[in-house]
Amino acid sequence: MKQLEALAREAQSFSQADAQGHAHPQSGGQPAMTEQPVRWMGKNAKPQADALTGDETEVARVMQICNACRYCEGFCAVFPAMTRRLEFGKADLNYLANLCHNCGACLHACQYAPPHEFAVNVPQAMAKVRMQTYTDYAWPAALGTLYKRNGLALSLATAGGLALFLVLAVLMAGGLFHEPMAGNFYAVFPHNTLALMFGVVFGFSMLALGVGVTRFWRNVSPGAASGAAVAEAAHDALRLRYLDGGHGKGCNNADDAFTLWRRRFHHFTFYGFMLCFAATCVATGYHYLLGQQAPYPFFSAPVLLGTAGGIGLLIGPAGLLWLNIKRHPQQGDAAQKPMDRGFILLLFLTSATGLALLAGRDGSAMALLLAIHLGVVMALFLTLPYGKFAHGIYRSAALLKWSIEKRQPNKLQLGSD
Repeated sequence: MKQLEALAREAQSFSQADAQGHAHPQSGGQPAMTEQPVRWMGKNAKPQADALTGDETEVARVMQICNACRYCEGFCAVFPAMTRRLEFGKADLNYLANLCHNCGACLHACQYAPPHEFAVNVPQAMAKVRMQTYTDYAWPAALGTLYKRNGLALSLATAGGLALFLVLAVLMAGGLFHEPMAGNFYAVFPHNTLALMFGVVFGFSMLALGVGVTRFWRNVSPGAASGAAVAEAAHDALRLRYLDGGHGKGCNNADDAFTLWRRRFHHFTFYGFMLCFAATCVATGYHYLLGQQAPYPFFSAPVLLGTAGGIGLLIGPAGLLWLNIKRHPQQGDAAQKPMDRGFILLLFLTSATGLALLAGRDGSAMALLLAIHLGVVMALFLTLPYGKFAHGIYRSAALLKWSIEKRQPNKLQLGSD
């Protein structure tokens, strides 16, 4: 144990010297090595040394200590992936941060966690770097920085601004209240207008997400993916395998007690979102392939899928917001809470306004309800590439990287695999 603590202190001193540009204690007074700034490279370019930020330097320090200890190897994929490395560059740290699911199990199991002098807090350190990746890989970069600083305010302002714009458009076209239209949305906004608006917003969102995750994927240099690796990564992502704490009892949230509710609320949210997306796809097929135009009856496939998804998107985000409010400060990055809550609230409002529109589509306020719902949905998709939604994309990519990596020979032969 004394040898382990000595190694950990040495790793800590080296990390601090690197971060400050000072001489290492064991270097004979020579200046510490400095790394060159990172530059975006072409697909076939050779990697260069990447300058680490303060948050990345902290993760590197923590990982060096964890690599000397290895008590948490069985908790999640982060620790087996860690054992395949003796040094941690920028790409490694971004990869490991997105592989971390922030379950909190390692924090409560760690003998070097605060208030120990080593102050090892893997979930918090990883969360800070994970948030940084959303900005570093964002496209356009300025939007990523803006959302990082003002996530909650930007989400609500975007939703409110777009909803107000559409409400004013309805008001100028004839009034917010009208004779019942039997749920005919196209009497308020023509089909082609809606298709153009949401086509542009959805296309921009997918383009921005695609550019960001492509940058991330190239930077982690994962190698070729086999069918087995893809299947395993998809299985782990869809099941949220690593939200079980590594032992099946769940995550830590407010204290050291285990709970599966974070995993369950994530499932409600994810599958609720996918059911709503499926409802939109089926309705598109009805319109263009079968020639059946909206409105559709309640017991039709689009409405049933949308209703089930909407209920999931009420339960999931409400539960995640409750857990976020109760979460212990050491369990994550407090600076992320506005961004997290902005995304959660947009998901909840998307569902709430959609279900309200379904309930009131035969009434005189349908146009008003429709304008509010469309404004919230557009705000959700405009902010998707820069907020909490991005973590699902980057985490899935990190899981695939791990599924590829674990099938390759471990050149170090130091870990359990």
